[in-house]
This record gives sequence, C-alpha cells and structure tokens, in this order.
Amino acid sequence: MERMQGRKAENADRSLVDLVFSWSLRDVLYKDLHRNKVRKIPETFLSTSHYLTSFINPLIEETHADLSSSMTTLARAPICEVLSVKISKDFKPPRDLFYEISLKRLRDTANEAGIYEPEKGDLIAFTDVRPKSISDLDRPKRPYVIALVQGPLGETSNKLPILSSKLIECFEQRMAMDHKRETEADKKKETLFAVFLTNMTTNIRIWTALHLGQERGNMSLIQKVLQSDSSAENTCTLCFSNPASVWDPITCPFNLNDSQQAAVSSCIAARKCDHQNSVKLIWGPPGTGKTKTVGTLLFVLFRMNCRTVTCAPTNIAVIEVTTRLVRLVRESIECGSYGLGDIVLFGNGERMKIDKHDDLLDVFLNFRINILARCFAPLSGWKHSIESMISLLEDPEEMYDKYLKERGEKDDEDDDEGEEEEEEEEGILRDEKLEINREREGKIHPQYFKDVKEKKIWRNIINQTLKKNKKKQQESVSSQENDQLKDDKGENEDELAQKKNNKMVASGKNDGLLTFQEFVKKRFDSTGERLKFCIINLYTHLPTSFISIEVAKNMIKALGLLESIATLLHSSTVSFKRLKENICEFEDVGKVVDQFSKLHRYRQECLQILRCLHQTLPVPTIFLYDEIKNFCLCNASLIFCTASSSAKLHMAGMKPFELLVIDEAAQLKECESAIPLQLAGLRHAILIGDELQLPAMVKSKISTSAEFGRSLFERLVSLGHRKHLLNLQYRMHPSISLFPNQEFYYNQISDAPNVKERSYKRCFLQGDMYGSYSFINVAYGKEEQSNSLSTRNMVEVVAVSEIVAKLFKESVANKQKVSVGVISPYNAQVFAIKEKLGKTYSTSTHSDFSVSVRSVDGFQGGEEDVIIISTVRSNLNGKVGFLSNRQRANVALTRARHCLWILGNGPTLANSGTIWTKLVSNAKARGCFYNAEDDKNLAQAIATSLVEHGYFHLLQNMDSLLFREARWKVCFSDDFWKSLAKIKRTEINKEVLRLLEKLSSGWRSPNNEKIPNAITGTCSELFQQYKVNGLLDLVWTTDIFKENSNCTQVLKVWDILPRSETSKLARRLETLLGNYTVNDMNRCKVKCIEGNLEVPMRWPGNMNDTGKNLLLGDDPGELLSRSIASLRIWDESD
Repeated sequence: MERMQGRKAENADRSLVDLVFSWSLRDVLYKDLHRNKVRKIPETFLSTSHYLTSFINPLIEETHADLSSSMTTLARAPICEVLSVKISKDFKPPRDLFYEISLKRLRDTANEAGIYEPEKGDLIAFTDVRPKSISDLDRPKRPYVIALVQGPLGETSNKLPILSSKLIECFEQRMAMDHKRETEADKKKETLFAVFLTNMTTNIRIWTALHLGQERGNMSLIQKVLQSDSSAENTCTLCFSNPASVWDPITCPFNLNDSQQAAVSSCIAARKCDHQNSVKLIWGPPGTGKTKTVGTLLFVLFRMNCRTVTCAPTNIAVIEVTTRLVRLVRESIECGSYGLGDIVLFGNGERMKIDKHDDLLDVFLNFRINILARCFAPLSGWKHSIESMISLLEDPEEMYDKYLKERGEKDDEDDDEGEEEEEEEEGILRDEKLEINREREGKIHPQYFKDVKEKKIWRNIINQTLKKNKKKQQESVSSQENDQLKDDKGENEDELAQKKNNKMVASGKNDGLLTFQEFVKKRFDSTGERLKFCIINLYTHLPTSFISIEVAKNMIKALGLLESIATLLHSSTVSFKRLKENICEFEDVGKVVDQFSKLHRYRQECLQILRCLHQTLPVPTIFLYDEIKNFCLCNASLIFCTASSSAKLHMAGMKPFELLVIDEAAQLKECESAIPLQLAGLRHAILIGDELQLPAMVKSKISTSAEFGRSLFERLVSLGHRKHLLNLQYRMHPSISLFPNQEFYYNQISDAPNVKERSYKRCFLQGDMYGSYSFINVAYGKEEQSNSLSTRNMVEVVAVSEIVAKLFKESVANKQKVSVGVISPYNAQVFAIKEKLGKTYSTSTHSDFSVSVRSVDGFQGGEEDVIIISTVRSNLNGKVGFLSNRQRANVALTRARHCLWILGNGPTLANSGTIWTKLVSNAKARGCFYNAEDDKNLAQAIATSLVEHGYFHLLQNMDSLLFREARWKVCFSDDFWKSLAKIKRTEINKEVLRLLEKLSSGWRSPNNEKIPNAITGTCSELFQQYKVNGLLDLVWTTDIFKENSNCTQVLKVWDILPRSETSKLARRLETLLGNYTVNDMNRCKVKCIEGNLEVPMRWPGNMNDTGKNLLLGDDPGELLSRSIASLRIWDESD
C-alpha cells in the first residue's frame, strides 16, 4: 500500500515536470500560452473535486510565468560550472533521463562572482557559454535543454542528481573529449554551465496536493469550506449545551485583552468538540498582538497535549511564531528543558537562518536528529555510557586491572608502541576504542547532515562543548599536579599499583601508564562527559510520551551527583590511598573525614539513580536518519513548518493530527493551504491573518485575474464567515494609527493605553516636520526606469539619506537607541537607497542605531521606531501604478511605532484618485503636510542631487527650489549649465550651489578676498570672479532688466571654469559690456547696502535712454525669482 501511494505521488509530481519539459523556448516566451485555459476561480464549489481542479490551470499558468520571468533576467542569473555529466543508474529513456553531474565546488571558485550551488527543486538550463541573452540557451548546435535538480549536493561527493528534459549525450561526449583537447594547444577546452531559472518545489507540492487529494487526502476540512454558509464556524450545539466541556484556558497570567482572550477561548472550545469539524478565523490587524495571541493559543494546546501542525507562508513567519511559543514554554518549564521534545521545527536551516536563532536549536529537527543519533548509538551512546559509569562506581579496581591487562596485551602484540603510548597519554585505551566505534556508527546513518551549513552549525556547537570540557579537564589535571606536589612528603602510592608499575618498568613497557588514581579520575571524567551529554539531551529532545517527568527529575539529580563526585575526586585533600579506600573499602566509614563521607554517600545515591535510569529509560534502537526523523515527528505534540514543507508530513505511518493552525493565512494562496488541510486526522483548523494586508505574490497577470493569489481566509471572509477581531493596537502612536484605522478598519480598532501615554511620543529630530506623523512633499523628484525595469526616484533617495544621517547624528549625540525602517514599493528604489547608505550604519558598528531598507512586501510583519516611506512616483498625470494597491498601502503605513514620515510628490499622489489622494488630503487637513525645502539640509541635498543627475531645468524655472525666495533675481548662460554638468565631484557641486545662494541673498566677498579682474577699464567693475574649491572660478556680472515698467538690477552667471580659461571669457564680455551706454553702466555699478548685504536697486519709469538690454535679452522667463531665506544652503558661520 505504501509503495502504491509513493508511486502515485511520484507520478503526480512528474506530470507537472513533464509539462514544463514539453515547452519549447518559444512556448516559454509566449505569454498567452495558457490564457484560454485559465478560468476564474469561483467563490463556492460544488464538490471537493471541483474545488481541487479549479486551481490546476492557474497553477500551470503561474509556473509558466515564473519560468518566463526568469528569462528576462538571464544575464544576472546564478550560474555554476559543470565539470562532468554521467548517466545515472535510474536512466531509462525516453522519459526517465536521470543524470549525475559534478560541479566546480565553492572552494574551487571562491573568488568568482555569482557562485551558485543548485538545490533540490531548482530548474536549471544548460549552456556552454555564460548567457547574456535568451538566444544563448537555444542555438543550432546547442539546443534548449533544462533539468530539475533531484537532490542536494553531497558534502563529500560532488555528484548532483538531475532529471533532464532531453538527452544530453552531446555534452557528455564533449566532456569526455576534454582531456584529449587539453593536449592540443590549438584547441580551446569547452565548458558547460548550469544556469538557475526558478525553483519548482512549492508548485510541485501544490500540484501533488491537488491531484492526490481525492485518493488519499483528508477531505473533511475542505468539505467545510466549499460553500457560502458559515457552518464551518458555527458552535456545536451539543458542546454549547454542556458548558463543562468548554474549557476556558485563560487561567494563567497571560495578560491578554478581552478580544484576544475571546479568540483563544473560542479556538480551544472548538478543539474540545468531537461532534463536528470546524474552521475558525482570527482577524489580526497591524499591532493588535496577533503573535502573542497565537503564541498563547499554541501554549495552551501544548499543555493539553493536542497534536497540532502550525504553518505559515514564509520561513520568517514560522520562526517568529515558534520563537514566541518556545519562550513561553521555557518560562513555564519546571525541570530543566524537559518538554521541548514535544516541539519540532523543521525546514531549510539556511533559509530559516537557524544559526542566528540559538534559542530554537533545541527544537530544530535536523539538530535534534544529530543529537539523538549520538545518544542512541549502541557503542558510545546512552546505554554504553550509563553501563560504563555504573561499572566504574561499583568496582573501579576491577576496571583498572582490566585496563592494565589490555595494555599489557597490546604491548605484547606490537613492539612499535609510539602511537599507542601517545594515545594513552590523552586518555584511556577503551575510550579511544569508543571513538573508533563512533566513527563506525557514523556510517550507519550517513544522512545525519543533509545540509552542509546545518552541519557547520552542529560542528560549532560540539566544538564549543568539547573545548569547554577540555578546559575543565586541563584545570583538573593542573590542580591535581599541584596537589600532588603539596602532598609528596606524606603521600604513599598504592602498593598494588606500584608493584605492577615496577613490573612494567622492568619490562620497559610503562611509558604513559596511568596510576590507579589517574585512571579513576580520567575514566570518570571521560565517561561522565558522555553520560552528561546523553542525560541533558535525552530529557531535552525526547518527547514527554517517551520520558516521564519523574525520570527527567532523576536524570537531573544524577547530573548533580556526578558533578559532586567529580569535585571530590579532584579535591586536593584526596590522597591515592584514601581515594581507593573510600571507593573500594567502605567497611568503616566512620574512620574517614567528612569529605570522604560525602563521596561515599554521593556514590551510593548516584549508583541507585543510575541503576534505576538504566531500567526505566531504554532508548529506541533506531540509528538511521529517516528512522530518527520519523520518531521525532510522530511523537511531537507541536510541529512548525511552512505550508509548503508540510507536504513532508504526508507520509505513510505518520501519526494523525488533531488541529491545524495557519499563521499569516491571508498571505497564503488557497491552493497552497490545501497541502496542510489534507493532513491525516485533522478535524479543526484555525486561520490567523488580515485580508486587508498584502496577499500572496503572483507573477502572472492572467492568474492574478483568475484570483489565483486569493487566500482561503479572504474567500471565507467574503462569504460572510465570522472572524474574531483583535481590536486593540499596541504598536503605533495614535497620530500614526488614525488614518489607517479610519480608512481600512472603519474605526473598529482602539489604541491601547501604552501608546496613549505621553512617554510614547518620541522626538528624534527637531522641527514640526519630524513629528509623529508627517507627509513631506518632495516636489523636485523625478521618477525613472532602472536597468531592472523597476521605478526609482534619485531625489527621494538623497532625501531619505539626508534624514537617516540626521537621525544617526542625533542618536549618537543623545546616546539614544533608534531603529529606522525605510520602505519603498519599488525594488529599484530599495536598491538605490541601500547603495546610497552603504555600510555607514552597520549594526555591528553602531549597536544603538540600526537601519533596515526593504520593500513593502519585505516589511510585512515588521516594525521599527521610525519608518520613512519613499513613494517614488512623480509625474504630471497622477499615475502611481501598483502603489494604488490598498493592501500595500496599509502595510507601509502601519509599520512605525513612534514616527512615520512619508516622502512623495504631493500633486502626483493627490491627483492619482487612489488611497494616496485621501492620505495627502488628510495630512493637509491635520496640518501634517510639509515641503521638503522647508528643511535647510534637505534643500541643500535635493539641490545637489538635481545637479548631479542633470536635472538643470528644475533649477532654471521661475519657482526654482534654489532661488525662489532670493533677494536678487538670477539668470544663467547655457555655458554655465554645460560646465556644471561636467563636474562629477559632489563637494564641488555643493559649494557652487552654496555660493549661488549666498550671492542671490546679497552676500558679497570681502574686498581682501576678491580675485583680481581679468579685464580692465570701465567694464572691470562689473566683472566678478569668485573662487570655488580653490580649483575653479565662478564668473558673474550685474545687469539691468526692465519688468512691469520698472528697472531692476539682476545677477547674470556666465560660467564656472578653471582660472586659466577665464581670460577668454573676459575678453568676450569686455566686448559685450563695451556696447553699454554710460547710463547703463552707471546703473549696473550702483550698490545699495543693507547691513552686511548688497540688495538690488529698482528704478521706476522707462529705460529708453539705455536702449536694448544687451546682456540679458528681453525674455523674463530666463530669470529666477523670489527668495530662499528659509532655504539657506550655506552654514550660518559663513
């Protein structure tokens, strides 16, 4: 039966893979390949068969879109070099084209960029060139060939099993010819590359669940969610009529609010019902303590010993909920870490980043398998260790005699004793044999370490333990040697040992021989370390159904006694003779001192407990990886994994489950939730989520239109299924929560007391702009397409960088801990901001200041003290693209604890007709709308950015950011902008802008700092040269302009250029200025001084006597107007 089920699963898996293999490259690139086959997924279903089949075509289309999308980024795809291709033993053409390929290992290519090691489920393409375009995958002599990776790359073997879409004999032949070609200098060695396209693991698991559900899946829960009625959630009338059966679990001080407690109580009551199946929904808006509620629910289920599977869409979500539960369990444990064996977390350790979660190692499946494998080992594990310790404590002299006998026999067998003597210096002969046994036992279960990085984690932990134990032993030996030196005068060695030693001396075979005292201590230490390792890990990792609390308490007592005996054995007052007397001759205990009385008592108690444990705790006689894995999974009470990984629980012999909990259920595609919903034995399901936040990611627009990304949670809500609302938010300051609560949750959420307290309002930067909530209008930004075809806005990038820099400066100055999150809906913007910030704010360097830059999707579930949102879009049409998505906006707006600052182009967002229109309007109505140029530093940063990116036209218009409030009107020549564009150094650009702003405000350089004019005569008084960065000169003049029947002095900026080139410009200007009349020149030369500033003169009347304005022309549109008093770009000290 099991074999038949396995065959069916394999055939289901292969049918999707075979379909993908059947697509030509042209098929892959044809976006409408399956358009006519995809139908909208209905809200209600006629049967379980109708339900399951509704997802199949959208899944095929999504798989096609995944593969098609990978082709657009082929040049940046991960790639590795293939060294050889060999036919596998399972190779059976034409369908089963199994091969084994060997790869160039990471250590062989450590200095190369883009190194890639294929994983199981990866779809790869073969090519003999590094692909730069799609055509490189399908050339006349090298056709399109793809393959599915069947398993992980072994650590010792570099063979990778694959299933190919076509025969790859040609590659194999070329590989075979490589050696011959290497001998021919005129022929270049051919290479073969594997290019990553996509990973099909999750889609294959969904496909399998959809095809095998009718044959071997548990359909009881799926049947409850087919129709529009809410019977799936209705309270059982039988249970409701019997209040005693509805247990209120909230008797412990979990400190839940009323809505949280009601949700947990309802779920526990449903679990107690044996009369009907049920599906419960818990609605957890942002900041409402969803994780706490789920953790409490799981803790109660843990206490009830309810066999539960907890799933989530992502590894991050799984880690978060597991961490919460484990923390609660550890806080409640009364006996060491007993009870953790009932909890199992499994999945890809590298993707889970399990090495960064030390608190979860005790429940991580791969780590547990490795630990239990050592404890279960027959020649070096629990059974052998406890029997060895019992024998040592019962009769150490007999063991010492055996040791001497073994040593003598070994010496007789081999005259060359150097190696053995060296080994015996480090320990005891029998202990070394145990190490050999461990190596042999390692061959019994070669799959201990399936994941290379997980093995590294394991090795690090073991190495730390061994170092710690070795240090203790070294300290003990050192203490022992010192004690022996102190007691040399009055201490006699044991006579029997001395005689035997003498005999060995006479035969020349005593090198490294241990005395009885040394033997007992070393044997006790080595055996004790192994035994303690087994004791601690057995009561930690064995399920409570296998080890009782009484046994665990005895094990902990044994640990204490072993430590006490070890302390007394290494005590300085213990002589060899008394040590032996007190271990072997206890006829007259009253004659010995108190320490030896303790040693005798501890020995007796320890022996009693160890004998009891030996009888009451026979560990399982299982040694293989899969055997230990099944043992852990079948006996666990709570199991945590992703919804996709729960497919591994669909195996024959798996103990049935009672309850399914899906966290972040609104982010999980309904077809993916079908994987855990069909687990054997399930009667109840609890879905926790918020359909108003981001749904699952879907690449295909066709599948999106078909509602393929819709979650079961969202569908049930749309059908009127009741959901338990968590209605108190603990995260956001009230000014932050106000808008999303009104707009998304219709004021159903209340602010918790903690966020209403005055202390919760934090001021990280000075100014109203940086209050708890503000919209900062960045009017001069410009959206553009990056190379990745995503959208970015470099002006907003600079603005974000400037704000983060100010936050960091204030954090350091005030020694204030601040966590900052930067969110943008566009990946190109995220990348640009990360690149701009660099490693300046590395958390390892500045522990009190952290910055996290992520997309909206990447920030779901996260929170920070300060959130800065870069909305990116800036155009005249109000187009905002997928920024208009309400769910995406909800997530972005609800991540901040204390401050939320939204950067964007106000007019663009206001004209978008989306949620952002309402947000801008709301910000203005609340007085939270600010212009970026109101901040001096932001204005400087933005102006510099405009110059750096060549947006000169934004600085030349009448409402220019740079001069809109200047005292002087300023105009520029084309030569000036061309020269400025050539300057690539940011600091020079900033200095130019500072100088221009100062000049427009009326500042003039003192006479003693002025540069001598390059021209002479009457025109020389108008010609001005100002130094910039010591390298360049800014050349400008004063002119007269007629505007509204008035004559006004203005500034004309001609150029910025090296001083060596100013003479040419001077000669040209001298010609132009020479055409001025005397009246023209006089009015240009007039200076009006107000304090330390020079202000422009204005004359009423006409200027008929001046003739045409020769320098400026008659176009007032060239001039820059207004002032920048509040936008001072230079430091006040200037």
